[in-house]
Amino acid sequence: MDSLITSAALALAAGDPLGALDRVALREDAPALALRGIAMAQLGDFDRAKLLLRRAVRAFSPKEAVARARCVVAEAEIALVSRDLGWPAKALDAARTALEKHGDRLNAAHAGHLKVRRLLLIGRLDEAEHVLAGLDPAPLPPAARAAHELAVAGIAMRRLRTRPARAALEWARHAARKAGIPGLIAEVDSACLALETPAARLITQGREQPLLLEEVEALQGSPALVVDAFRYAVRVGRTTVSLASRPVLFALARTLAEAWPGDVSRGELVARAFGGRRADESHRARLRVEIGRLRAELRALAGISATKHGFTLAPRQARAVMVLARPIEERHAAVLALLADGEAWSSSALALALGTGQRSVQRALEPLAEAGKVQSFGQGRARRWMTPPVAGFTTTLLLPAPLPNG
Repeated sequence: MDSLITSAALALAAGDPLGALDRVALREDAPALALRGIAMAQLGDFDRAKLLLRRAVRAFSPKEAVARARCVVAEAEIALVSRDLGWPAKALDAARTALEKHGDRLNAAHAGHLKVRRLLLIGRLDEAEHVLAGLDPAPLPPAARAAHELAVAGIAMRRLRTRPARAALEWARHAARKAGIPGLIAEVDSACLALETPAARLITQGREQPLLLEEVEALQGSPALVVDAFRYAVRVGRTTVSLASRPVLFALARTLAEAWPGDVSRGELVARAFGGRRADESHRARLRVEIGRLRAELRALAGISATKHGFTLAPRQARAVMVLARPIEERHAAVLALLADGEAWSSSALALALGTGQRSVQRALEPLAEAGKVQSFGQGRARRWMTPPVAGFTTTLLLPAPLPNG
């Protein structure tokens, strides 16, 4: 490898794409094309970067398996950053296997980290954890070590394990500063901010307060009766009753919990659970039926008593009732949570991350755009959606598969 290629590669590793382009901008050989593609990606011109990397793959001979695999890994990273989640994951796995076979452990580890980050985006935490467990961070250089620790922290935060998340972020901060790459340092700082920003709201006895992620974690072991608006469940200690498939029952449970120890009028229960403006006889009859069903579901945790004006919740063992509410009470909060990373998403990528249909995502984006909460650019398949981060809240718990099942 000639000196210009070597120095361009070193410039890219140090986060200096313009310095790399100064050395190889006019060259058309395969290594130069690959480096130019990576430089353009670092500068944000993803379309040009992908074209250059694909030209580089074609320019490398079939015998240069390592070089071709590195180009595939670089294109996979571009796909991840540009939220092209439909990019073929099998190609990344094949490239990682080729790199491991030829002893390029550093780039193989980078491919593994990219796979983990993609799995995190689509909420497949178990798979992400399994892949990460097979990566040894000890021999990695500072930049790669920072990426590894960011992945560890991302999984820990989604699992509500704040202590290991903080430890991983400290490692990531140290490694990023040692690497001296401004973009990486900013990414670590942004991840650290999620631990210091309210992630949920706690409602009890008519009062509301914001909760940090570690406070949400502590609430998991609370002896209080907790109505969890993230998992749509009611729990006391280790006993959990899921109402995820019973939205009306959950709405009733939450309304009763928010008013505890007071009662809730029948009219308010009808409005919250059924969307009715006035409680007529048909609404009252339906309310009696649904309250009976809720009593049956919660019989091990609490009773529901009729009062002169409505109903009240009566915990059996717990001395307090709390509602763990989302930081943003928005119908399409999950879509906003994904867009809050500041990246440009396609509707197909949003659908893949949320595990829903693309048309459902498009129907959610339309009212959000009308309200000025999201904006789009491009047309047709090139259309992308984005929004600035939600001020004052971390959206960690709004992402797919937010909380542990225990």
